[in-house]
Amino acid sequence: MPDNQYDAIVVGSGISGGWAAKELCERGLKVLLLERGGPHEHIKDYKTANKNPWEMPHRGATTVQQRKDYPVIHRGWAANEAVMDAWANEIENPYTEVKPFTWWRSYRFGGRSILWGRQSYRWSEMDFEANAKDGIAIPWPVNYKEIAPWYDHVESFAGISGALDGLAHLPDGKFMPPFDLNCVEKDVAARIKKQYGDTRHMIVGRVANITKPLENRPGCQSRNRCWEGCPFGGYFSTQSSTFPAAMKTGNLVVRPYSLVMRVLMDNDKKKASGVEIMDTETSKTYQFKSKLVFLCASALNSAWVLMNSATDIWPGGLGSSSGELGHNVMDHHYNLGASGDIEGYEDQYYFGRRPTGFYIPRFANIGNDKRDFLRGYGYQGSASRTGWSRDVAELNIGKDLKDGLTEAGGWEIGATGFGEILPYHENRIFLDSNVKDKWGLPVLSMDAELKDNERKMRKAIVDDLRAILEAGGAKNVRSYDVGHAMGHGIHEMGTARMGSDPKNSVLNKYNQVWDAKNVFVTDGAFMVSSACQNPSLTYMAFTARAAAHAVDELKKQNL
Repeated sequence: MPDNQYDAIVVGSGISGGWAAKELCERGLKVLLLERGGPHEHIKDYKTANKNPWEMPHRGATTVQQRKDYPVIHRGWAANEAVMDAWANEIENPYTEVKPFTWWRSYRFGGRSILWGRQSYRWSEMDFEANAKDGIAIPWPVNYKEIAPWYDHVESFAGISGALDGLAHLPDGKFMPPFDLNCVEKDVAARIKKQYGDTRHMIVGRVANITKPLENRPGCQSRNRCWEGCPFGGYFSTQSSTFPAAMKTGNLVVRPYSLVMRVLMDNDKKKASGVEIMDTETSKTYQFKSKLVFLCASALNSAWVLMNSATDIWPGGLGSSSGELGHNVMDHHYNLGASGDIEGYEDQYYFGRRPTGFYIPRFANIGNDKRDFLRGYGYQGSASRTGWSRDVAELNIGKDLKDGLTEAGGWEIGATGFGEILPYHENRIFLDSNVKDKWGLPVLSMDAELKDNERKMRKAIVDDLRAILEAGGAKNVRSYDVGHAMGHGIHEMGTARMGSDPKNSVLNKYNQVWDAKNVFVTDGAFMVSSACQNPSLTYMAFTARAAAHAVDELKKQNL
């Protein structure tokens, strides 16, 4: 096989790209994995993972220069000295905002699979049916029963810890033993159950951290420093999991510093013939040929690649014939919640730094719970004892203060709400040819916002959480809502949605571009709605399913 020719090309090495590479390689295909950023090796490149906090030059703070160079990252909590090298260079990779949009990107091998929050929840039949039931956007072309076996498949390999909770609207999975709720959370959960019966639940968070050895991964050490990279392979990432599996086959070639500019088309065959890249170190362009192309560059960047492809045939780019490419942008809205004090329990503590907390699954608009808005929300939170950084009102200076801070403080409990955003056609991204990146390529412009349904939901999120915490025994409950710009949930979705009709969707039910069926898009771009659960597990399941379908179709010579 020539050096520039492969069976499949995978664009992007994050969660979806890693899964695509693994599945295609294990099915015998020769795969080229293209990553626009540089290498990031497992263990070797986790530079800060074993440092003590006091060994960091700025004790976790960012520098004046970093605050200047990374203004978007500094809009929220992600600006931390230990991970600043993880974020994409904002000067070299700008974007424009018609409306505020917080886009946190990681351009290096593994992408955001190193940085993700790891909360892993299945969708239910209710979630896949929601659009059809509510008359919103278009129906999903698949149902839960079709995807359930693929959830099984990816959970078993990735390692998801969780309890079997028996909730129809949050299906159980193939779980490793769960982490434990701590003593306060268990008692609060019991009080919630007593108050609300079977309508509201507090469960332990289902998380992609393994609680027993898996393959060559010894297990989570409860350090809770995951986003620095885990030397123990304690959580699922491309580096710890899918990449080693793909490499084991001997079928994978990885090329870093490869910015994919466009998908190449064979117009006579109406198929993709490969991709064209720019080497980000030399600014030279290269072409690679393949039978399959998997776009896994993230929901927004995969759409960018499509918009720049086949413009001689479709002015809006490959996949634009429906008029939906770049539209229906979704996220999860948050930046709101509540916390309170829990009295007692001064003689109890907890061991280690658990990498998950509790989860309160959606209850709004389920059963007899009817609201003046569509869909719902869940909560993620924890209970803990306050530490040395707390305020001690009666001791504000001197030895007594220092002595007081050597003892743990009182217990607090708090949670953050995560709400569903509907797929509005007018929420969109598009190419801004007036602004170019370092390599002279047009950038994305963001034009998306929350609407009335989400604003109504936000009030309910805060009000309901206050009531839940008070029912759980919390005192002095304090709530907050600091507003939400699209993108800040880091769950970008919907720019190339799947569907049953090429007239109103970009992809078919197997993630294939209608206009070129050997091109697959399996990151968040394919999503038709957003539910309120963290979406990465669903990306994994659909990616594995799409890869299996692609290989089957290739063997049948349908591609």
